[in-house]
Amino acid sequence: MTPRLSVARKLDHCTVLGPGTRAVLWVQGCPLRCRGCVAAETLPFAGGTPYTVTELADWLCALPDSEGVTFSGGEPFAQAAGLAALLDAVRQRRPDFGAMAYSGFRYETLSEGAPDQRALLRRLDLLVDGPYVAARHAGLRWRGSANQRILALTDRYAHIPSQPDVSAGVEVSMEPDGSLSWAGVPPTPGFREGLETQLAARGFVLHTQARREA
Repeated sequence: MTPRLSVARKLDHCTVLGPGTRAVLWVQGCPLRCRGCVAAETLPFAGGTPYTVTELADWLCALPDSEGVTFSGGEPFAQAAGLAALLDAVRQRRPDFGAMAYSGFRYETLSEGAPDQRALLRRLDLLVDGPYVAARHAGLRWRGSANQRILALTDRYAHIPSQPDVSAGVEVSMEPDGSLSWAGVPPTPGFREGLETQLAARGFVLHTQARREA
């Protein structure tokens, strides 16, 4: 039976959470509790919106300008079977579709983990691994703290780790209902709290679409 996925958020186009322009899927639920997590609302396993693999594959395949997808959360490897099945379904129609994921677990742990975790690893081009450590916060490319690594798992993005390691920043966009959303890895600590305070003072409602820094 194909697993269903519990999704916290999804974004059609993003340029600050991986190479090029790509979709982002934040899963709901994480077994880790990294202090300072920038997307704490994605940590509980309760909540989220259930999707079938087919529904999500249809969504991704309908985004012709996206070169791939980034999985964040939450903890993607807590829903590894569903995400692996999703990549298989997408690549049946788009064989060149790229895949990147964040994980609070180290690569070495995942590579010796459950079969579904190893299956997801085999389908990824890039992995950002390791927990977010607030004391080591740094403005790095796609990562929140200096202990986290960008690992090229295929030749597709083999050049990425050697590129300048500077923050990709964040993207803020206006939603059709007049609210704001943002995505990215804040280069400075306290970004979310400061942004929410300033926007609330101006009457804006903020929908968080940032990745978990863990």
